[in-house]
This record gives sequence, structure tokens and C-alpha cells, in this order.
Amino acid sequence: MTVGTDLAKIPVTIITGFLGTGKTTLIRHLMTNPQGRRLAVLVNEFGTLGVDGDILKSCADANCPAENILELANGCICCTVADDFIPTVERLMALPQRPDHILIETSGLALPKPLLKAFDWPSIRSRITVDGVITLADAEAVAEGRFAPDPAAVDAQRLADDSLDHDTPLAEVFEDQLSCADIVLLSKADLVDEACLERARAAVTGIAPRPLPILPMRDGVIDPQIILGLGAAAENDLAARPSHHDGHDDHEHEDFDSVVINLPEIADPETLAEAVRTLAREQQILRVKGYVAITGKPMRMLLQAVGERVRIQYDRPWGTQPRQTRLVVIAEHDHVDARAIHAVLAGRAGRQG
Repeated sequence: MTVGTDLAKIPVTIITGFLGTGKTTLIRHLMTNPQGRRLAVLVNEFGTLGVDGDILKSCADANCPAENILELANGCICCTVADDFIPTVERLMALPQRPDHILIETSGLALPKPLLKAFDWPSIRSRITVDGVITLADAEAVAEGRFAPDPAAVDAQRLADDSLDHDTPLAEVFEDQLSCADIVLLSKADLVDEACLERARAAVTGIAPRPLPILPMRDGVIDPQIILGLGAAAENDLAARPSHHDGHDDHEHEDFDSVVINLPEIADPETLAEAVRTLAREQQILRVKGYVAITGKPMRMLLQAVGERVRIQYDRPWGTQPRQTRLVVIAEHDHVDARAIHAVLAGRAGRQG
């Protein structure tokens, strides 16, 4: 199957959503089910350790080779449009074999509307178009009215700025992501019952500025035919996609920071997982992700945590890579204490389970 011609614009799907909603898992599914398309992927990491990009590169194949997977780790993609995003998109369009479709995974804090505006950039506007914006939302969190896995951190953020006459900054990000969406996917639907899904649908409907398809997604799986090939040309439909930041040239993410924690081999995975849960409870850590070296195990372990919800799995042998545990820890700026974080992880995870 051949999608498009040299004269046609390359379609782009923007996949957005809060931290831990399953964006990378969805892209992995699309990479293995490309519907005859040759894909390219642009992933925006939060932090210097490219975990998401590494995960995707491990899935590279003829439909999406490793050279078609590029990372932006120099800051939020919507804040670095001119310096980083545009040149990277140009690199993808200049590949020897032109991609049929580009997938963009934003960081959890990115606002999609500045990206949509970027598609009017003179060097790319005649060659590329936004096929659709897909927003992922954690079904359980949305159903419970907190939209993010860590409501304490959200409350702290709101209380820190008494000049706000709206909800917290994270709430604005969530609302902006819904406002720009063409389709909303309620992720981790396999972890909730139908009543919870209905509450999540109602919550999204109440926030979205216009009627949107709202679909459950289980284990990161959705029929690619549903979300690829929408032909939305979203960059030409900005008025229908309102943003809290309309009229502002930029926005700041200075309330969030990340730190990379290096550790030796870990004796017991569950003890490490409990240390991560402790960080979420005691230091208001929002997200932890990275690779773990387990004593006596030839496979590296992937750890991903959102609040106290920790997921671990072995993904592939270490091969020639150094056997080292490296974790990206993301939190509000005032809660990123590298020494304290390292002490919890090293002190507890270093013990035998």
C-alpha cells in the first residue's frame, strides 16, 4: 500500500496526554500495525534520559526504522518550536525514503495548540499537515475528578499561585489537550469497570468545547484505522480549538523539574517499587521512569510509575549496554531534592526483599 505522493502533504498525528497515560504504548502498537504506511516518530522527552525514545527504537522495523525515530529532550516541545521542533521535522521530511505518516508524542506537559500554529511555519506549511490530534486521558483519574494520578501535587500547584481565577496549571494543560483533540482515548480502560468509564466520558464531555469521539483503550490497543487518516487539517481549524493561553506568546513549565538517579544493580524489584511509592507519598513525586539492572537477571527491567502506581516489566537483554540502574524522577520544582530522592531509592532498594 502506498500512502500519498511526493506532491501530497505528509500527514502528522499528534498524540498528547498527561504523564503516564500510555502515549508510548499506543505508538508501539501503531508501529506494529502501520496499515501499509512507512512511519516516522518524533518523541518529546521530559528529562535528559531518553527512556521513551529508547523503548520505541527497540521496536524499530522496516515500517519504522531506527533512523525514523527522533527525540527532542531539550525542553517542552511547545516551548522550543523554532529552535528544536521545526528543524527536527525538516530532518524527518528530508529522510532518503520519505515517510508516509509522522507520529508526534508530546511530553505530558505540552500544550498542543502552539504545535498546531507551528504547522504554518513557512518552511513546512506546504509539505505537512496535522491529520489529527489524539488526546489520551487516564480513565480512572478522570472518573475520580482528579485527571492526574497525584491530586496532592495538583492542589499544591494551585495553592502556590493565588492570582489564578481558574483551576491549577495542570488542569489548564488537561483542558487545552482536550480542546485541541479530534479523538479522546480513555486509557487503561482494562483497569476500571463500565460505571467508571461512563463517569470518565461524562467528565470529558463536560470539559471539551465541542462534541468529540471518546473511546476506551485497553493495553494501549486501538484500531489504527480509527485514529490515522482523519484528514482533520487541524492547523486550519484553530478557532474551534480554544486554549487558556490564546493571546500569549509562550508559557512556562518552571514549576516542574526532573533529575536522573543512577544506582548499582538492584537485588529485589518489589523493594524498588515500594521505594518509588514512598517517594510519591512523602516527596510528592509525579513520575518515575527508567531502566533497572536486577542482580542475576540478564534482561533489563523497565520501570514506569505515575504517583503510587508502579509498573515493571523485563523488556530485552542488556547486550553491550552497561548494567546500570538509571531513573528519571519528575516532580514539582520545590520537591526535586536529588539527595533525598537518591537516599530513598538507594537506601530501600539496595536491601534484599
